[in-house]
Amino acid sequence: MTGIINIITTGNDRNTIEYIGKKLVEMRLAACAQIVGPIKSIYWWKGRVEEAEEWHCVMKSTKNLYKKIEEAITKLHPYELPEIIAIGIEDALPEYAQWVTDETEPAAQT
Repeated sequence: MTGIINIITTGNDRNTIEYIGKKLVEMRLAACAQIVGPIKSIYWWKGRVEEAEEWHCVMKSTKNLYKKIEEAITKLHPYELPEIIAIGIEDALPEYAQWVTDETEPAAQT
């Protein structure tokens, strides 16, 4: 296990998702953020099936920063219930994993 994670969130506005990704990188909570979209989401919400065009943001960070990331996204995100999930990275190029750790280390120390 590397200790690095991918954090995923989605939103219905490209500018908002780019803002969240950039803010987390600036805060050193994420080493990078990748924005993809638009994507089509189909999901249950309040008793009915909904469809929406959304944008997908994947951020690279470390497991020990997950709670701080969750708090930051929750504050920045306009959704009532934003998708915030983390997926552990089992294997990675060692130099890449070290880069993610190095770039997020200042946030881990606060």
